[in-house]
Amino acid sequence: MFGKSRSSDTSNSAVKNDDISVETSTGPAKKGRPTPTRKEAEAARKAQLQSNKISAKTKNMDKKAAKQADREAMRQERARTREALLRGDESAMPPKDRGPVRRAARNFVDSRRTVAEFFVPVAVIVLLMGMTRNQSLQVIVTYVWIAIIVLVVADTGYMVFKMNKMLKEQYPDKADRKGVTFYAIMRAMQIRRLRLPPPMFKAGGAPVEPKVKK
Repeated sequence: MFGKSRSSDTSNSAVKNDDISVETSTGPAKKGRPTPTRKEAEAARKAQLQSNKISAKTKNMDKKAAKQADREAMRQERARTREALLRGDESAMPPKDRGPVRRAARNFVDSRRTVAEFFVPVAVIVLLMGMTRNQSLQVIVTYVWIAIIVLVVADTGYMVFKMNKMLKEQYPDKADRKGVTFYAIMRAMQIRRLRLPPPMFKAGGAPVEPKVKK
């Protein structure tokens, strides 16, 4: 009996020791580095935020520089296009100004001195004079206004007649001359210095001398 009791105690002790060893081996593994303090964690968080701010600022600067470069490229392209337009290069002109018929119409209008090109400045002067309360002056302004309109219509009509006659001889196909009459009238009513494309001929037919860059 006593021998059996000792063996039982020995086996129970072995089981308990095994349980302890198992529990010890299955416990949480220790970290390889010490846990950072609250002050260190706060410093690391601030450093990360500062790094993110610097990165965002760098991206914004890159975007701003890219936009500025695009604007500069567009400005240079517009300058090249305008320079080509002033030279009379048709590749830089709007579609409405391209083609031999439109070029012939422009040259015909620009080589003449028309009443229509003075219509806008004279009309402004007449309107300003008409704002006065002097009835006699208002009557004079009315007659002047009527006379200007008659002169513009007559002179422009004669110009269009001569131009269409010339264009029919050079370009018999009616489809080639489509819209050229309205184009010429609008051209004639513009102030000569503001016409685009710029005139290649002076009033009277002499060619415009190209400007030499200094």
